[in-house]
Amino acid sequence: MSGHYLRYSDTVGSGVQWLGIIPTHWEIIQSRRLFAQRKERMRPGDEQLTASQKYGVIPQSEFMRLEDQKVMQVFIGADILKHVEPNDFVISMRSFQGGLEWCGYTGCVSSAYVGIIPVKHVVPGFFKYLFKSSPYIQALQRTSKLNRDGQALRFQNFAQVSLPHVPEEEQTQIAGFLDYETAKIDALIEKQQQLIALLKEKRQAVISHAVTKGLNPDAPMRDSGVEWLGEVPAHWTVAPLKRFIVLQRGHDLPAEARREGVFPIVSSAGPIGTHDEYRCKGPGIVTGRYGTIGEFYYAAEDFWPLNTALYSINGHRNHKRFLLYVLRSMKHLFVLNSLKSAVPGVDRNDVHGEHAAAPAQLREQCAIAGYLDDKMARFDDFATKAEGGIELLRERRTALISAAVTGKIDVRGWKAPESKTEAEVA
Repeated sequence: MSGHYLRYSDTVGSGVQWLGIIPTHWEIIQSRRLFAQRKERMRPGDEQLTASQKYGVIPQSEFMRLEDQKVMQVFIGADILKHVEPNDFVISMRSFQGGLEWCGYTGCVSSAYVGIIPVKHVVPGFFKYLFKSSPYIQALQRTSKLNRDGQALRFQNFAQVSLPHVPEEEQTQIAGFLDYETAKIDALIEKQQQLIALLKEKRQAVISHAVTKGLNPDAPMRDSGVEWLGEVPAHWTVAPLKRFIVLQRGHDLPAEARREGVFPIVSSAGPIGTHDEYRCKGPGIVTGRYGTIGEFYYAAEDFWPLNTALYSINGHRNHKRFLLYVLRSMKHLFVLNSLKSAVPGVDRNDVHGEHAAAPAQLREQCAIAGYLDDKMARFDDFATKAEGGIELLRERRTALISAAVTGKIDVRGWKAPESKTEAEVA
């Protein structure tokens, strides 16, 4: 933690591993004295809620909107659902990983969840942070011998973890401090994420321009006759993609045919061995028939596309890295073609007919590929720095929450800046 936060002047050992040293005026209390288990079944008209690590407990309709995905709703036997109220907390299937979720709605949750009701001496805003803090989550994990994802924790697990008894006025102050400080950090993270998104857009634009317009701004141009290509250099060839590449379906390699080797196999499970029968001469390009449609992997060495869900790409004597960028510029066409079937997947016969453009001379292809390699390296460097900044901000956020809710920093004298100028200075 940064040194500009004050520490409590009087502290004492709590006797609780996850809390460590606490202010002398804080006490340790059994969690059952602060919270009780809610055992009420759903009420008529209750809206179904979803407990998520990302959003807390929110309506299923809102969760589906935010995540753009369907959630299974209960219609038969709905009476087994459990009623919850605003400021309840919920032990969910993922609480083993990410702590308890705060509920801001009246409604009902899955019978697999456990509702926790504040009884007394509880400021929900304070415990909203405490129950998601790293020290508390680690303490919760120690209540069970199992360590698998999605482990079902019960109220008995919750009851085993003692809690700090903090004056309510101080709880309110800590909650306000964390609301303000985490909002600032979240805003900085959002800016970095926006930068990464802009870098991706710029990256794609640079690729598309180079592989459709070339590097010579004074080159004579002509209409390609293809909407997405627009004008191309007059000396370039415009033709169906199959004139430049052939998508070759990958192979399932029987276990008995596998052996150890030095060449990588491209598969969802990683390198597992080699076999000469299916060897592709590197360098090469691999893409998915299903799943990550429109993503292209460049293999610098010989490889095996070990899966019928993959395509390897034969380049017809064209420069491989130039073709890599041509294909990346055509991602939207691969995605569009994948939507023709009920299960999204790319049929090579569909994409082979899409048009692309390329200079006939390998030297020009090589120059474009080299130019793009340099540009992509710079974009990657910027993106890596932005991602590193996000990671540091998240670590700071986590550390700040943990320090505040366990009494390692004293924010009783803190007050929120009254103006934007004051906030910026802070």
